[in-house]
Amino acid sequence: MKVHVVEAIQRINIERNLYIDILWPNSNNIIAENSINNNSLVCKLVYKNISILFTGDIESVAEEAILKEYRNTNILRSTILKVAHHGSKSSSIEEFLSLINPEIALIGVGESNSFGHPHIEILERFELIRK
Repeated sequence: MKVHVVEAIQRINIERNLYIDILWPNSNNIIAENSINNNSLVCKLVYKNISILFTGDIESVAEEAILKEYRNTNILRSTILKVAHHGSKSSSIEEFLSLINPEIALIGVGESNSFGHPHIEILERFELIRK
């Protein structure tokens, strides 16, 4: 298997009209706090006019760092969002969600999980950005 090491600001072209933009991590801005989660891969899959933002297990500290990089661009705007860190209270800050402005948000959790994910505050945040 061929392995590709990637980091922010790289594009992987798959075929015509289909590519992945790597948005995070950035080797110049590694986050020490909960580093495995906060430096997890964040990428955007784009096919024609549909896009999916995959946010891995990042928490609010990584979301803030990503906002610093992309706040004044449209790069975060996505049709579909894979919600960060299973919808935990430690992620999905309002400005981050507002810039993404997804039509669909997907949260990967097990039913009745011991962590209580997704957190009710995160679900309420999604309701706020829809208005």
